[in-house]
Amino acid sequence: MDKKNALRAGALAAGTTLMMLLMSSPALALTRDDGDDPGPGLSIAETLGLYVAAPLVIFGVIAGLVMVLDKSHKHV
Repeated sequence: MDKKNALRAGALAAGTTLMMLLMSSPALALTRDDGDDPGPGLSIAETLGLYVAAPLVIFGVIAGLVMVLDKSHKHV
């Protein structure tokens, strides 16, 4: 009986998701809005630096500060 309820719930969720996707309208990203003035695109190096390297550096700085400024010294 549990398997039947799980199957019914899965089918309902899948059906609802499918209907939402079919009923949604496209984003119309090719149509410019009034006052829309996009800047130049990013190069591959700029994109990797902004979305990969910068977060890793920030994470490293925060982790380093936490380790250096840790006040809970362990006594052996």
